[in-house]
Amino acid sequence: MKAYGRRVVQKVSATRGFARVAPHVVPALDRTVHRLTRGKLLLSARMLPGAVLTATGARTGLPRRTPLACLPEEDGTWLLVGSNFGRPGHPAWSANLLKHPEAEISWRGRDIPVRARLLTGTERARAWAAAVRLWPPYAAYQARAGREIRLFRLEPR
Repeated sequence: MKAYGRRVVQKVSATRGFARVAPHVVPALDRTVHRLTRGKLLLSARMLPGAVLTATGARTGLPRRTPLACLPEEDGTWLLVGSNFGRPGHPAWSANLLKHPEAEISWRGRDIPVRARLLTGTERARAWAAAVRLWPPYAAYQARAGREIRLFRLEPR
């Protein structure tokens, strides 16, 4: 996407109105496009790298599929940011990973078994800086969330 268009989308993404609507629209569109392209495409990946996380539900024990933005790292790991679009509560998928860290991601058409690890301290600070460089609206999400946004590193297993 052109730099101007990307800046406009980032500006809109940082708004409270987007935070109210996006959680209901973006994942549904992503799930549909992901299914129709047999795991090769996510609509939101036009802006950010994306994957579909399959994690075990913390309360139900059932598999839960969630399309998410991710930050692929050079060492073959991925960062997930539990921003929940800056809303006050943590996203459900993050509770799932805390209780059941073994999960799977669909990344570029491949299903990869992973283990999630919640980041803290200096490691979290470095990861947060990388996330905000990639997607500046994360800073606005953090400012209004009223909680520390969870960051996870997914490592292949």
